[in-house]
Amino acid sequence: MSESVLPIGRYMDIHDGYRVHYHDEGEGPPVVFLHGSGPGASGYSNFKQNFPALVDAGYRAIIPDALGYGYSSMPTDVDYDLWWLVEGLEAFLDTIGVQTATFVGNSMGGAMAIWFALECPERVERLVLMAPGGLSTREEYMEMEGIRTMMAGVYSEEGVTRESIRRTFELQLFDSGQISEQTLDERYAIAKDQPSHVLKRLRVPPLQNELHRLEMPILALWGKDDKFCPVAGAQRISEQCPHAEVVLLDACGHWVMVEHCDRFNELLIDFVGQDA
Repeated sequence: MSESVLPIGRYMDIHDGYRVHYHDEGEGPPVVFLHGSGPGASGYSNFKQNFPALVDAGYRAIIPDALGYGYSSMPTDVDYDLWWLVEGLEAFLDTIGVQTATFVGNSMGGAMAIWFALECPERVERLVLMAPGGLSTREEYMEMEGIRTMMAGVYSEEGVTRESIRRTFELQLFDSGQISEQTLDERYAIAKDQPSHVLKRLRVPPLQNELHRLEMPILALWGKDDKFCPVAGAQRISEQCPHAEVVLLDACGHWVMVEHCDRFNELLIDFVGQDA
């Protein structure tokens, strides 16, 4: 396992010998946070500025590392198809006894949340989506500067380095000055042991034509300066999801919950409490 730059939470065995690492904080209605992809990604690193505010507001925050990420199992003999990642998520939730929850997902985690909501709508009370994946074609994604930069590091001869992660993060945020050395340390500590197979074989199918099936309340947030997921996805959610509120943010890149942390936390707490 990587050196423990990130705090270690709990582990849960699911199926086929896989283990899911996760943080579980607070009491009250459960809210599951699903992180994005990229070298060294993990639940804690993505949401460390957000879930404590939710816990303080009286909710239970569950932050798993997806299979292939963080301190969870990283098998090299599987394809990282979205359905397989969501299958692991469902098994994890079953094992810890969470039947229904609000799901908060950014990027790949947003695509996972959408897929889970399509497959198991009875288990999803609300969706909070930050620039979710799966709402544009693969060709459109590969035209995005951030995606191209990230994959250049993954496919380079030297593999992922701390500097290639920094170059990616400079495009992840509108204000690159918000990149902290701590976050780079966290990401690189995981990325050093993360098989390149995880990122090279990630497959997210197009989900945009299924959005109309999402009948639960949805809060979608998107940075207007996103260089990873086309902003056109925000309009698709607005047009096709019957109960969606869409917020576009100026001077914001791909990480809404980091660049506009306080506003995001306020919107999240207000949204999950609307039916309380």
